Amino acid sequence: MALNYHILDVFTERPFGGNPLAVVLDADRLTPAEMQAIAREFNLSETVFVLKPTAAGHTARIRIFTPTREIPFAGHPTLGAAILLADLRVQIVNGESDAIIALEEEIGSVRVGVRLRAGAAAFGEFDAPKITSVPEELAQPEEISAALGLIPSEIGFENHKPMLLRGSNVFAYVPVANLEAMSKLRVAPTHWARAFTDRGTDGVYVYTRQCVRTHASFHARMLAPDLGIPEDPATGSAAIGFAHIIQAFDQGPDGAHKRIIEQGVEMGRPSMIQLVMTVTRGKLDSVRIGGSAVRVAEGTLKI
Repeated sequence: MALNYHILDVFTERPFGGNPLAVVLDADRLTPAEMQAIAREFNLSETVFVLKPTAAGHTARIRIFTPTREIPFAGHPTLGAAILLADLRVQIVNGESDAIIALEEEIGSVRVGVRLRAGAAAFGEFDAPKITSVPEELAQPEEISAALGLIPSEIGFENHKPMLLRGSNVFAYVPVANLEAMSKLRVAPTHWARAFTDRGTDGVYVYTRQCVRTHASFHARMLAPDLGIPEDPATGSAAIGFAHIIQAFDQGPDGAHKRIIEQGVEMGRPSMIQLVMTVTRGKLDSVRIGGSAVRVAEGTLKI
């Protein structure tokens, strides 16, 4: 069996930035064990397998695997798969085209709006799945700082404190004082297990307001060793939860608020994630995640 695949860089307008993603097409005959083996072979943070849709009105069904397990949803695989399918199936007319790519995922249906422009990186945006849980405070800053290779005084800024949010993925959100603290992050395995693994976290999203780029609102790093991902260059699913953290501490007024998150800088893979938050009656009503993606490679898998 031969299957075509593509490699995309997601949340970037240029090759070799952003978060790399493998997308395997026409994967209906693969077993879950074979999908997992292929994901281990690519050894990227996620690999997407595209299958025929089972529900009317959908473009495709996708399954998402990290090198160690299947996950029900992730942001950069959703965005990258949708942009690839639009790029392969939608014809650009007079230099531009727009498309809606409806994806069946384990978490449910996700609709991605894709903008194609001749000579430019494709841009996609999707309504994030709802998160019904509320952020929980993570106490013990000494334990958290030890797990991240920092000192307690580097944890937190303004009124921001470490929080845990349970959605389709479970992320810890840890604010740190500045870019200097961000540059020192490292995983201390013994302390990490007590601070994060034992609480069921999939990853730890560390952030600060101090940024490298002037148009960015936050600078972030994502560490996810429990998923087999030492560090992720761009994490859309964590950005969704981050919207809830922002609103909890910053209390934005009613209306739409756009925030740009820079990530992956320390890895040499700078990424830009567009986060649009809509606040109604003082509460976060909806979240949209957007970003660009570029194709960098393609090939054939022989199974």
